[in-house]
Amino acid sequence: MPVSVLVEAPDLTVVGANTAVPVGGGALVPYANLDYAASAPCLEAVRFALEEALPTYSSVHRGAGYTSQLTTARYEHARHVVRSFVGARQDDAVVFTRNTTDATNLLAHCLPEDTTVVVFETEHHATLLPWERAVRLPAPASPGAAIRAVAEALAAVEGPKLLCVTAASNVTGELWPIASLAHIAHEHGARIFVDAAQHVPHRPLNLTALDLDYVAFSGHKLYAPFGSGALIGRPDWLSQARPYLAGGGASQAVDDEGTRWSADPEQRHEAGTPNVLGVIALAAACDALAGVGWSSLIEQEERLLTRLRAGLATLPGVRELSLWGPDHPRLGIVSFVVDGVSARDVAERLSTEYGIGVRDGQFCAHPLVNHLLEGSGGGCVDSTARAVRASIGVGTTEEHIDRLIDALRSF
Repeated sequence: MPVSVLVEAPDLTVVGANTAVPVGGGALVPYANLDYAASAPCLEAVRFALEEALPTYSSVHRGAGYTSQLTTARYEHARHVVRSFVGARQDDAVVFTRNTTDATNLLAHCLPEDTTVVVFETEHHATLLPWERAVRLPAPASPGAAIRAVAEALAAVEGPKLLCVTAASNVTGELWPIASLAHIAHEHGARIFVDAAQHVPHRPLNLTALDLDYVAFSGHKLYAPFGSGALIGRPDWLSQARPYLAGGGASQAVDDEGTRWSADPEQRHEAGTPNVLGVIALAAACDALAGVGWSSLIEQEERLLTRLRAGLATLPGVRELSLWGPDHPRLGIVSFVVDGVSARDVAERLSTEYGIGVRDGQFCAHPLVNHLLEGSGGGCVDSTARAVRASIGVGTTEEHIDRLIDALRSF
């Protein structure tokens, strides 16, 4: 059956690009969204794909009717699109989930008995917290130190083992040496799971070339904000585990003798009616980013990121947070503190006075933020310490960056 997942769109315009928001005195100003790392806005290309799918939207996999067959074809084509988007191996499973947190918990559920997970405290809580048996490593002083720490930790572990690491920090945007870490993991008989939630909206990722075992990411970071995500990787652990959720679709047969679960790892862990439109949106976003080409996207982002960081560096009392120093490669994410002003006050004033949206808090990465704040010149910090995060994406303009810098000059 012919399938169309993505309607042709002229560019990567985001829905709501012309949104105006109220500021002091009731005036309206164009919204400067600098909070892409939390949830990216919807692409027009994604909206087009949903509008195409909605008239024939139906349930998937078990319907004989035309619309059910068409929707099933779209859903399964989306699986192919996601597999291609991350350069997965042909036999890798692509299990659709709600988000990265859901995908990580699914993998944790499927680990062989007595698996030890090696993970840095610098991880987002989604990939820091789900593991039953974990060796938690402190924040490394450099990429080389991270590689050495992983080698030492894995060498001390007996039995099944998994290294869990982010591809790009959701706090600082810094890129992690995942290719080298994958090599070290495999040298020590371990597998590697990579949280790519912040990476894939900004950079291409090839699971096969990097020799990764598992990758997870979220649609809502990838301009498809409809509650979708994916776990992609080797099928054996997934096929051998009990279904993540027991229910329709996961079961092959149910009778008086018991239940026989599907041997297919994708069906086995996608019980119930899935988020079909979310999956279609996810695939449309993957197609749109891949179709435009990464070189132009990276060039534009690096120009804006350089403008942002250079502007922050001119502001007295504003300190950027970094794990590995200002010259380490990073994505379009910057966290900072303003001396004498709480992060919440900074974020609220930027919103109410200037129409700028940023994030304040610890970004679901409490150990990392506390470590960075301790090292930023503020001395010992307590559990309530916070930072401000500005993050950019395809809808970010130079005016948004300049408005933020000009606003911060008034603090």
